[in-house]
Amino acid sequence: MLRYAAGEAAAFDQLYARHRGGLFRFIQRQCKERAQAEEIFQEVWMNLIKSRERYTATARFRTYLYTLAHNRMIDHFRRQSGEPLRSGGNAEEGPDVIASLPASRVDEPYVRVLSRQQGEYLLRLLEDLPAVQREAFLLAEEGELSLGEIAEATGVNPETAKSRLRYAVAKLRAGLQGVIA
Repeated sequence: MLRYAAGEAAAFDQLYARHRGGLFRFIQRQCKERAQAEEIFQEVWMNLIKSRERYTATARFRTYLYTLAHNRMIDHFRRQSGEPLRSGGNAEEGPDVIASLPASRVDEPYVRVLSRQQGEYLLRLLEDLPAVQREAFLLAEEGELSLGEIAEATGVNPETAKSRLRYAVAKLRAGLQGVIA
């Protein structure tokens, strides 16, 4: 990011290539519609471009990027009259989200069906989490942020971030217990 801030346009391409997948999944799993996710995703990158000259390296770039995304999503959902964050996709988009998950290495039909069912069940469990817990979980898993970075990105203290993540993981584990053998 420092190279991009200094005017090296190719550095942006590297940043985008490195972070686009995780960032988009983070946003998409909290939006009702794919179009919303795409709009927010583009706005995050546009905000990054606009703020490049003011960028200072006070944390890892990933933390900075996910902070932009967090703030942009809050703004978006406030404009949508308090619409809660969701774990992604409407009924029509659900199969596309599941299909985009990594496939099982075993190419047996039974294993593929079982994996798909488990993935759908996990997405339902994720959707049922409170928004702040879901966000902490997605920042950790999709964004690969540390607890400190999650706290910084969401504007809470590290203990709050740790609690949110711990509760999210505990609820997901409890929901998956006995389902995934």
